[in-house]
Amino acid sequence: MIGRAAVIVLAASAACTVRPVDDELPPPPVGTWQLTWSDEFDGAAGTPPDRARWTHDIGGHGWGNGQLEFNTDAPANSHHDGAGSLVITALRQQHGGNQYTSARLHSAGHLDQAYGRFEARIKLPTGAGIWPAFWLLGSNFSSVSWPACGELDIMEARGSEPAVNHGSAHGPGYSGVNPRTASYRLDGGRTFHDDFHVFSIEWSPGEVHWFIDGDHYHAITAATMVAGHQWVFDHRMFVILDVAVGGQFVGAVDDSVLPQSMYVDYVRVYQRVEPR
Repeated sequence: MIGRAAVIVLAASAACTVRPVDDELPPPPVGTWQLTWSDEFDGAAGTPPDRARWTHDIGGHGWGNGQLEFNTDAPANSHHDGAGSLVITALRQQHGGNQYTSARLHSAGHLDQAYGRFEARIKLPTGAGIWPAFWLLGSNFSSVSWPACGELDIMEARGSEPAVNHGSAHGPGYSGVNPRTASYRLDGGRTFHDDFHVFSIEWSPGEVHWFIDGDHYHAITAATMVAGHQWVFDHRMFVILDVAVGGQFVGAVDDSVLPQSMYVDYVRVYQRVEPR
């Protein structure tokens, strides 16, 4: 596990290995960030996620995406490994009428924040039909529903494409299979299953920037939204971590790859420290 940091200073970073959707990337603001919330996942081996930081979503109704897993709070699906990581595991296991189980954790009621830097260091699962994600959902979800609440996908991957990550924004006019999105591909035969990588966004009023290992590869701004696309990212959001099985984004499941686990070294949330 890497060391903890209370303050980090960030500037524009190196170019990414693929071209983003936008022809020209606006530079991210240069700034200093102050840690406001984190989980370093230092719990003893086999213990559940910290209930003071995370709540399990329980159920197996497809989650609006045709997912095939039943999400549980069982240790088999989410636990500390005793080496500094949270492990979320998808299993071929009948439960609640579903053929698979996994876990989905959210920070609502514990941490929601408007703007800042949200990052996690994660090693991804692999295999056809496996769908890991680290994302934000608007805290007004219960009152305005999705996609009006806004969704920011910091890490979203298909297990069948282990070298590719998708960074996306969903809102009215650009949701589901048509988000504002860009992809990042590792080069040199590397995959996100081989080792840990840092997935992050820097989010300010009217703009969001995506990074992998410090590489800036995608951005959206309120000023460049096209007609019919509503900007819905100027309010509080909360964190979600999950590993889905099947669904519209990933397609058919290869049962031979299961079980598959996502390892999360840490999740850290920062606020910008404004110049004095």
